[in-house]
Formats: sequence, structure tokens, C-alpha cells
Amino acid sequence: MFLSRLRNLKASKPYNFKIFRVALLDNKKIPCTTCSYSFIYTRKLRNSSNSNLYLRLSHVIRAQRISHWQIATYSSTAPSTVEETFKKNVPERSSWLYTYLPPKLVPYALLARLDKPIGTWLLYLPCTWSITMATYHAQLPVSQTIYMLTLFGVGAFIMRGAGCTINDLWDKKIDKLVERTQNRPIASGAVTPFQAITFLGLQLSAGLTVLTQLNYYSIILGATSLSIVSIYPLMKRVTFWPQLYLGLAFNWGALLGWPAMIGNNEWSVTLPLYFAGICWTLVYDTIYAHQDKGFDSAIGVKSTALLFGDNTRLWLSFFSGSMVTFLFIAGQMNDHNWPFYSISVLGTGIHLAWQLRTVNFDDVVDCDRKFRNNKWVGVLVLSGILADIAWKVVNNDQSTNVSEID
Repeated sequence: MFLSRLRNLKASKPYNFKIFRVALLDNKKIPCTTCSYSFIYTRKLRNSSNSNLYLRLSHVIRAQRISHWQIATYSSTAPSTVEETFKKNVPERSSWLYTYLPPKLVPYALLARLDKPIGTWLLYLPCTWSITMATYHAQLPVSQTIYMLTLFGVGAFIMRGAGCTINDLWDKKIDKLVERTQNRPIASGAVTPFQAITFLGLQLSAGLTVLTQLNYYSIILGATSLSIVSIYPLMKRVTFWPQLYLGLAFNWGALLGWPAMIGNNEWSVTLPLYFAGICWTLVYDTIYAHQDKGFDSAIGVKSTALLFGDNTRLWLSFFSGSMVTFLFIAGQMNDHNWPFYSISVLGTGIHLAWQLRTVNFDDVVDCDRKFRNNKWVGVLVLSGILADIAWKVVNNDQSTNVSEID
């Protein structure tokens, strides 16, 4: 019903190319397209007629032409029905974007990843650490802290979307070759490169509007991060450490939040905080990269997931320990009290240990689940700082009462 006959079948072996004629789904009357694919995992073909060959979901490596669907490998074991196999591959349109946005705006919302807020959280949370640590240090008003947290939240929302647009513009060819990214708007053709660049201009203009609400020192410091954001997508082509460059970009808010509050930077606090964020990014984005390691290896894209290989758990344990250590140093430099060390340091360490103990690097679903779970790591760090602020306020009030009695 969904597939035409398989043609030009060859003996199956790793990385062997095969030619299929495939038809699109949903009974659409679209001519079949000839595609060339390479598979990571293939199984020996049965010597039987085409009608007895079945398809099974596997890793598609390379395709000369690809649309909004994915193809599956064939094997001697039949799924319950071919239709059920393809239902797992066809992108679901259950996102709220399709319900609440006009159809013409949906591709741009998807381009900005509005349906996946985890990236905004991971960009925003290091900003909150720096802002609240400055509040703790200088005992700043709650109103100023809330205002700055809101401003940085809007900025993170905008700039995360801009970063995704930049990334998709650089990676439009690579995205077509990876199963997880084939449906992205530029790769699928829903948004043209010119339209994406125009959209990017609007995003950067909105981001600049937010940035200009800060003091001059913070404006200059914030603007310098654009160079890192712009070159990050290229790093996966030249180094096995693109996750490190992502950490440099995603945690810039740890350097920016403090001077936005006070007007100058206390590097003895913000630099350890920044390094803690970078180590954190290396942890969660390496887990994320394990989802695509088969595709990346075949098409020449580099990542720490491929570099670390079977030693990933050991490497990520090192980076997790480094994150906790840098958080401890930042706390020492900022004269934090026991709530910070109990929640932000110890709590974060326990949570990361649980992640690394339970994650299955060969399970795409579990890698995605653990990646998204890292939002709570950032929240733990923030919670410890907020608890310490409350502890300091209570102690100051008690000291004031005792002084008045004396």
C-alpha cells in the first residue's frame, strides 16, 4: 500500500548502498523518488521475492533526496504490519503549534524550536545563577532581581531561537542526512534559506532590543557572545569537541548576569560559575549527541559522543565532578552559606550521579529523557542560591532585632 517494489537488491553488509523506489505516505498521489541510502546496521537478505521482504526501522545514513518521512531497513522478520512500522516514522502533528498558530507561522515557530523549550531553559538557567549570586553578594532589592530575571528570560527565549536558526542554516545539508533532523523546516524545504535569514534578522533585532536595556558594560560583554554563537555549527565539522563550544556559548549568561545587576564583573565568582556551566553542557550535550552517533559517524560529523565512545560514562563523571567543584569554588568566592552547599553543590552532584548511573547511551529514548532532565540540574543550582538568599535575610533580621534589644 505504501511502498513500491524494492529494486536492485544487493548482498547486505555494513555501509552497503542500496537503491529503493519508495512512495510517500498518507495515500498522496506523488511520484516515487529514487533514493540512495547507506545503512549502519543491515541484515542478510533472504533469497525470496520482493513481496516477502519486510521493512524494519533502522538508521538511515545517507540520502540523495529525502522528504518529510524516513525509510526503514528491511529484514527477514516481519513487523505486525508495514503500516504500523511507518506510523512510527511519520512525524506526529500533535504539537500545540499546529493548534494555536496560523499554518504560515508554524514553520518559523518550529525553526525557533518553540515546541522544544528545553533549549531555552538550558540557556536561561546559568543567567539566573549569576543574577541571584549578585543579589546575594550585594543584598539587592527583590524587585530589581525579578526585573532582571524576567529580562534575561525574554532574551534567552529570543536568542535560543536565533541560535537554532543559525544552526539550521549552516546544517541544512547535514540535517537531510540524519533521521532525527530531516523534518526541520530548512532541511525539509518548508522554509527557504532566504526566508530563514530574514527571520534571523528579526530575531537578532529583538535580541538587541533586550540587550540595550542593560548597562554599557553588559551590552559590550553580551555582544561578544555572538561570534561564538555564529561559529558553533561549524565546529562539528572540524573538531570532536563541538559540545565544548556550545558550552562557551550557552553559559555566557553566567558572565553577564552579575554585571547586569551591579555594573562590573566579579571574575573570581563568575568565571568558576561559567566553567561549571561549560562542564554541565559537556555532560548533557554529550548524552544528547549519543542519539545521532551512528549517523554522525557515517557522514563525518564529529562529537564528544564519538570521541569518548565506550568511555563516555567515565568522561562525563569527570565533567560532573568538575562542575560540582567549580560551583563550590564560586560559592566560596561569594561567601555562601550551608543552603548553597547542601542544595546547589551536594544536590547537583547527587542528581548528576543518578543520571550517569542510569543512562543508557544506546537507547535514543533514554538519552533524550536524560538530556531533558538536565533542566532540573540547573533548577537545583538556582534553588540553592535562592535558599541561601532567604537564609541570609532571616539571619540579618534576627541580628537587627537583637541589636535593637541591646
